[in-house]
Amino acid sequence: MKRILVVEDNETNIYLIRFILTKSGYEVLEARTGEEGIELAIKEKPDLIIMDIQLPGIDGLETTKRIRESEVYGIVPIVALTSYAMTGDREKSLAAGCTGYIEKPLNPETFITEIEKFLRQ
Repeated sequence: MKRILVVEDNETNIYLIRFILTKSGYEVLEARTGEEGIELAIKEKPDLIIMDIQLPGIDGLETTKRIRESEVYGIVPIVALTSYAMTGDREKSLAAGCTGYIEKPLNPETFITEIEKFLRQ
């Protein structure tokens, strides 16, 4: 069973993501802060990380950079999840080390298809 780490501080978003992923047969690990996300990514070695960009403490971009710099675990696909829709945000996410980018609000009908695309890479 593939394991997906969700780094997200919004409980409603976590609930929706967890529901979609578990229904599709994935094990879901959860972190509410960037610091917790780094710790879980290194310790648990998930198959994919869904990273909220706007987090308390260190943001998702910095969290992604730190995971990528980790000698233990720098190759996992990391998908940025953000409500930011400004010009350049996609590029900032990719420059920080994200593999892809999904905008909020999530579309439950297409979300799992998008996630599975990154798992196959």
